[in-house]
Amino acid sequence: MDVMVNPTPELKGDIQALSSKNYTTRYLLVAALAEGTSTVYYPAHSEDSDAMRRCIRDLGATVEEDDEKIVITGFGRNPLAVKELNVGNAGAVLRFLMSVTALCPEVTFVNVYPDSLGKRPHDDLIDALRQIGVEVDHNEGKLPITIRGGNPKGGKIRVSGNVSSQFLSSLLFLTPLLPQDSEIEVLHDLKSKVVVGQTLEVLEQAGIVIHASEDLMHYRIPGNQSYEAKTYVVQGDYPGSAAVLAAAAVTRSDVTIRRLEEKSKQGERAVVDVLRMMDVPLKHADGIVNVKGNGKLKAGEFDGDEFTDGVLAMVAAAVFAEGTSRFYNIENLRYKECDRITDYLAELRKAGANVEERQSEIIVHGRPEGVEGGVEIDAHYDHRVIMALSVVGLRAKAPIRIRDAHHVAKSYPMYFDHLQALGAKVEWIEG
Repeated sequence: MDVMVNPTPELKGDIQALSSKNYTTRYLLVAALAEGTSTVYYPAHSEDSDAMRRCIRDLGATVEEDDEKIVITGFGRNPLAVKELNVGNAGAVLRFLMSVTALCPEVTFVNVYPDSLGKRPHDDLIDALRQIGVEVDHNEGKLPITIRGGNPKGGKIRVSGNVSSQFLSSLLFLTPLLPQDSEIEVLHDLKSKVVVGQTLEVLEQAGIVIHASEDLMHYRIPGNQSYEAKTYVVQGDYPGSAAVLAAAAVTRSDVTIRRLEEKSKQGERAVVDVLRMMDVPLKHADGIVNVKGNGKLKAGEFDGDEFTDGVLAMVAAAVFAEGTSRFYNIENLRYKECDRITDYLAELRKAGANVEERQSEIIVHGRPEGVEGGVEIDAHYDHRVIMALSVVGLRAKAPIRIRDAHHVAKSYPMYFDHLQALGAKVEWIEG
């Protein structure tokens, strides 16, 4: 399905932020790794979180759900000996479960999205798992991947943090269950440190002890630990809300989003500060963000590693800012569902934006007068690209058609419903 985004000068309304995908997937996993019954309130409903639901059920967890919560009886350190797992297009779910399935004799992760997740590299995690005695068959670091584990021991592990923090998070879920103590040293740089902070927060809530250095580059993990069955409440999601906030910023607006905690450990909370620096009129208090946009924005320079999953939405806002904006320290965007620098900027140019790329930077020469639009653009099956391009469409002079926009369901199935509720002129079209 495609979406037609028509020029929309004004947005107004009040919505609830969807629940956090990142926290939901982590809570589902720690609940599955516990022996006993855990409850997760207000879980996210997205392709990623649904993939985690499906896979933990395949691995032996009991999963019961109603409109408010999921009740999970876990498999602890004894997952079922399944032969195959299908994570769909969910990279984080794949990476987290590559470590967990080291507790199984042999599991193959199948490749059902060869043009998206199937292109993404996992070599750094494969190398780390081999250091603790896990055999891995793979296709040049990519899917399909077969994990032959059964009896990993723990010990000293070195893992690169250059491409993704998900490799480190994956090991942090597994190592507390191993019979030996473990030490993890992160090599090179560590991308998206704030997301590692979310992993550590969830592990602590699950009763797991991990000794992390202040710079998050070294870890000591006592072995023979057990996950505790707990009750968890999922907070509102900043990465998805970033696009709605950007849409409010580039239009005349009075938009309120609820359930966005001021002290959240989600790095994308920084998008509120980015918009403030761009002179967007907004207030943030009591878990509520209110934007009274006037369509006028000021350019700025921003370290994108602090809000990785909000960068594309903020770039979309910067397209209409006065002056030149620079988003730096973002090379890891190249290793997502698509190359979120080259592929995204190619589509922005089609719409009429003036943008440049560097290896780890996006430069935006703002066009406060708006962009031409009137084109069909390719979102490369990437939910973040779809949402960001829709923001640009609101301020285009002619409609923009976004191909395969149904892939927004990977993280935010209700995204276009929420935009419509705020007054955006968007409509689904058969592709």
